[in-house]
Amino acid sequence: MADSKIFVNIPTSDLERAKAFYEGLGYTINPNFTDENAACVVLTDDIYFMVLTREFFSTFTEKQIADPRTQLQTAISLTCDSREDVDAMLERGLAAGGSEPRPAQDYGFMYSRDLDNPDGNALGFLYMVPEAVEKGPEAYMASQAAEASA
Repeated sequence: MADSKIFVNIPTSDLERAKAFYEGLGYTINPNFTDENAACVVLTDDIYFMVLTREFFSTFTEKQIADPRTQLQTAISLTCDSREDVDAMLERGLAAGGSEPRPAQDYGFMYSRDLDNPDGNALGFLYMVPEAVEKGPEAYMASQAAEASA
């Protein structure tokens, strides 16, 4: 199977505000796939957010579109290279009009912070200790406990 690219469709009530928010996070907008109905936010060479006006978004489904300010449909989590990078992403997101719905979560093997974009769509930024990725969280935490008691 060929390498897949990921396109995540996200509704917005204000396309210009949404574009400014994602640019504030440090992402770019691909003008070739951007118009008055949608903006293509480039996260990586393989991951894109298609931010769509609510009206345009509704043409893709017969289902009711959830209001992300009061309902959670999905939560998109993105990895960072360090705890400091997680904090930096949150600072940029808050400065660009986002909000932090709860305090940072520190599980020892993983550090994460949540960020709601101005429409209320949930984003998460996390850093996971590479050894915990390799061994699994339980094994990593057990090895940390063993080191601490030694």
